[in-house]
Amino acid sequence: MVTFVNKLTVHGDIDTFLAVKDRLTAYMSAQPGHVSNQTLRHVGQRNVFIEVAVWEDAASHQQAARSEEFQALIQQLVPLAAPDPGLYETVEESAGAR
Repeated sequence: MVTFVNKLTVHGDIDTFLAVKDRLTAYMSAQPGHVSNQTLRHVGQRNVFIEVAVWEDAASHQQAARSEEFQALIQQLVPLAAPDPGLYETVEESAGAR
């Protein structure tokens, strides 16, 4: 498993950004190897978001990201937000008491 993490700082209209992000998430969620997705919003900076997506492997994520449909969707995001993406592997995992 690998985790894709993308910090997005929105400098355009947030509602438009969220609509484009939702289309991207729907597309990626339907791709082979996609496991889960979560969007986080910074509490103190309402224009900063973190996308976290778990994939079965890096190759699945990379194949989905290279598709023409994904590239077209990304072009809609360019005028709205500055991305800071990365693909990560788990080094350590723990769960706390509830």
